[in-house]
Parts: sequence; C-alpha cells; structure tokens
Amino acid sequence: MKKTKYLLTSLSCLLLSTFAQANLDILKDCEPLADTHPSRAKNYIVCLDNNIRNLERTRKTWITKLRLDMDLIEQDTGNSQLLPIVERSFIRQDNYIEDSCRWRYLHQMPNATKAAIIYKKCKIRMLKRHIEDLKHPY
Repeated sequence: MKKTKYLLTSLSCLLLSTFAQANLDILKDCEPLADTHPSRAKNYIVCLDNNIRNLERTRKTWITKLRLDMDLIEQDTGNSQLLPIVERSFIRQDNYIEDSCRWRYLHQMPNATKAAIIYKKCKIRMLKRHIEDLKHPY
C-alpha cells in the first residue's frame, strides 16, 4: 500500500513538472513599445498580463509539486517541520514580489502607462526567478 501511494505521488510529481515546463514554453514574446500610443500600449500590457497568468499557473504547479514532495518526506521520515516552513516561505515570497514591484510602480507615477508596464515586467522577472528556485529546491 505504501509503495503504491509513493509511486502514485511520484508519478503525479512527474506529470506536474512536465505540465509546468510546457506552461513556461508558451510565454509570448511581447514587443516593447516604441511609442506611447494608447492602443499599442494596451496590446503590450495585455500581452504582459497573459504572460503573468501563465507564469502564475506554472508557479502554482511547482508549488503543488513541492508540497507533494514535502508530504512524502514527512511520511517517510516523520519530519513535520518542513511543510509549515515551506508554506510560510510561499506567503512571504508573494509579499516580497508584490512590494518589490509596487515601489517600482509608484516610482513611475504619474505616468500610469509606464508605471503599469514597469510593474508587470517586474512581476514577470520575479515570477521567473521564483519558478527557477522551485525547480531546484534541494
């Protein structure tokens, strides 16, 4: 029974990581703005938003994989301290990403278009970094 559960969890982890990599491969290459025409700015911001959604989906997949891995470790070793610390790190990482990009946004105000673009590019950069960290937890 224990081997079957371990095998199923391992298979789930493999499928999750494959799905997460596929999500990273579908990021669009948004063309940077040469000017600030509102319609081009809107298209660029929509492209950035789509990339953020894909990255957040990928990040959630890697987080789920890490949670499953921590659950397996807890079952195998009895170490129940790992998962609460990992969970806390996810919350703090969310806060860090938000605050780090928010001050960049506020720094660009009152130009709302430029501020939104800076914020979204920051979020994309931070999400990519966090995903890389989640891929290599050990």
